[in-house]
Amino acid sequence: MMSKIELKDHQREIYFFRLRLFLSLGFVGLMLFILLLRFFYLQVIRHGHFETMAESNRIYVVPTVPNRGVITDRNGVVLARNYAGYTLEITPDKVADMQATIAEIGKLVEIKPKDLRRFKKLMSERRSLQTLPIRTRLSDDEVARFASQRYRFPGVEIKARLFREYPLTDVTSHLLGYIGRINQQEITQLENDDNANNYLGSEYIGKTGIEQFYEDDLHGVTGFEQVEVDAGGRAVRMLSHTPPQSGKNLTLTLDAKLQEIAVQAFGDYRGALVAIDPSNGEVLAFVSKPGYDPNLFIDGIDTENWEALNNSPDVPLNNRALRGQYPMGSTIKPFMALAALHYKSRSPSYSISDPGYYKLAGSSHQYRDWKADGHGRVDMFKSVQVSCDTYYYGLATELGIDRMHDFLELFGFGKKTGLDMEGEVSGLLPSTAWKMKRYNQIWYPGDTVSAGIGQGYHLITPLQLAFATATLANDGVGFQPHLVKDVQGKEGEPRPATQAILNVKIPADDLALVKRAMVAVTQPGGTAVAANYGAPYSVAGKTGTAQVIGMKQGEKYDASKVSEYNRDHAWFIAYAPADKPRIAMAVLAENGGHGGGTAAPIARKVLDYYLLGKVPTPLKKADEKAAAQSD
Repeated sequence: MMSKIELKDHQREIYFFRLRLFLSLGFVGLMLFILLLRFFYLQVIRHGHFETMAESNRIYVVPTVPNRGVITDRNGVVLARNYAGYTLEITPDKVADMQATIAEIGKLVEIKPKDLRRFKKLMSERRSLQTLPIRTRLSDDEVARFASQRYRFPGVEIKARLFREYPLTDVTSHLLGYIGRINQQEITQLENDDNANNYLGSEYIGKTGIEQFYEDDLHGVTGFEQVEVDAGGRAVRMLSHTPPQSGKNLTLTLDAKLQEIAVQAFGDYRGALVAIDPSNGEVLAFVSKPGYDPNLFIDGIDTENWEALNNSPDVPLNNRALRGQYPMGSTIKPFMALAALHYKSRSPSYSISDPGYYKLAGSSHQYRDWKADGHGRVDMFKSVQVSCDTYYYGLATELGIDRMHDFLELFGFGKKTGLDMEGEVSGLLPSTAWKMKRYNQIWYPGDTVSAGIGQGYHLITPLQLAFATATLANDGVGFQPHLVKDVQGKEGEPRPATQAILNVKIPADDLALVKRAMVAVTQPGGTAVAANYGAPYSVAGKTGTAQVIGMKQGEKYDASKVSEYNRDHAWFIAYAPADKPRIAMAVLAENGGHGGGTAAPIARKVLDYYLLGKVPTPLKKADEKAAAQSD
């Protein structure tokens, strides 16, 4: 039986073949149409965008970092300068094995443990793609050795940079501050200030002191170069060049030699000194002792040095002149005497009999005078000359704390002076309202008694006290204290810093009485013979001793039985020459004891150099002993 044979349907096959062919052609045509649309979109509609991108690939914009401004003192002595040098820098994102790379680098260039510690610290703070120094200030031999092996170290390169240097190191550390590497917080702040472009390529910014406050002037304006590059990223030619504008140079009001002498005068004492020209507010010396070496911070301080500074009991990083807050002690007394005359609470001739203590009515508690057996009969003049505590205990009680507050505020106490430096604190000028707000307590009569000799809640900074002294020396007119005398390129511009900001109306007779008494302080019979012994000029001053710890009723203070950091602070304020003041100052010797024995001799050395150009003649032993026993 024969099988059935199927015949092919050629018409059907041709139909499906043509259908598949048309579908394929349609699909290809659709794809070509989409491709053409994409070409049109990219080459016509988006032409400008991609042209810009292509241009940016061809043209590379290179920021040119400006030279930072130089800082000099009033006589042209350089305090902060720049110098050229080489650094060995690593881009961590381009290094596969950091430890091995550093080990190999160490065979060519010496890498010290402190370099490694600083590098690790910078690693923890770095920005993406930022280069970090593993070694700075390379010698020419080290540069040559590494350059010959450069091909072995991808991500490591030698860069020529300008370094910042502070030649006087700790002498001007708290005044100048320092620059350091820009951190993320500062980048964010710059972006918020629309100033980020000016820091492209910059790695450093002012961190503290003058370097921080005048950053905008010192930094300068970043320049840019447009460079054409080939496909390999190699520079072919420069298309345009906008040169950077160097930062402005600053001339300070400071006298560098005076500053050095002031620092040396402290010896082993901690403390602060601020000297001001009372006629214009120029700061002549600004000392916080001890200082530190600001050069350590420029490339990032290593852990060992940081811990040594941060953990030191002497707190060298604390700017005592600007931020230290202390009881003002007996330096308050000239201002209290003026307050008594202002409110007509006491006349110049009014006198008391000082038995060596003061008691409030109805109380058996004795507020002791620094002189145990008292000063005998004491009027206003003598109260300043011999620093009679008993006189001012009673005067404070008569005035009351609120009138004391209102009068002392006229001289700038309890307020920031507005010095051109960040971080100033305002101190504390107490009142009844302040205590209620702060402690929810009433003000007690005993609080007022202590306030009368600058103890209790009173807190001031050395800068504030120097400013108040300068204002007193200048007959009640106080000029804004300032550190910068001139900013290069800003000649002729008005400077608010040279304007009077205080004008305390004081009757001439009242002022003359207190000034005569302050001169008597430095004469035989006064508490600061050390400040004027044998000087060819007259000095007006006032000593002060500020208690650090309280003493029980009847307990006698013995410095030898008290730990060093709990001993009394020594104060001395002065201006000279007394008849025509050229310099006014406040000196604080922390835990230095009596102002006459410790702080006054420091002031004398500063005055002798500034007024005479020499160091003072040493005191005779008898005068040293007398001064050491004074308040």
